[in-house]
Amino acid sequence: PPPFDQPCAERTRQRLGDAGGLQDFGVNLMTLPPGGWSSQRHWHSHEDELVYVLEGELTLVEDGGETLLKAGDSAAFAKNSGDGHHMINRSSVTARYLEVGSRNPDDVITCSDIDMMSPSSDGRFLHKDGVPYPGQG
Repeated sequence: PPPFDQPCAERTRQRLGDAGGLQDFGVNLMTLPPGGWSSQRHWHSHEDELVYVLEGELTLVEDGGETLLKAGDSAAFAKNSGDGHHMINRSSVTARYLEVGSRNPDDVITCSDIDMMSPSSDGRFLHKDGVPYPGQG
């Protein structure tokens, strides 16, 4: 929800797994223009996640610092690690990457730097105390 969606506004997602009828894991082709964020920094309670950079370069931001990812590099994020992650395109060219994750209905996404979480089962955005953001029901 606003204003947290602004850094990610230009990001695009093509759901390749959905197009193929996959049910147990998702595969997304992500496009991130210069200056864009992949998401707010977050971690998953019940989902493993992997990213693989196809084109361009991205700065991976985690609790332990920053790592530059270039085409051919990957990063993996174990479920329930508590180590929030996201990527920022600090280059001057658009980056593309694959995002792969399991689809556990019990998953809860928790943001590291802001007061926000989201149960995957309903997709609503909530404060960490469970109160919904405006317009989230």
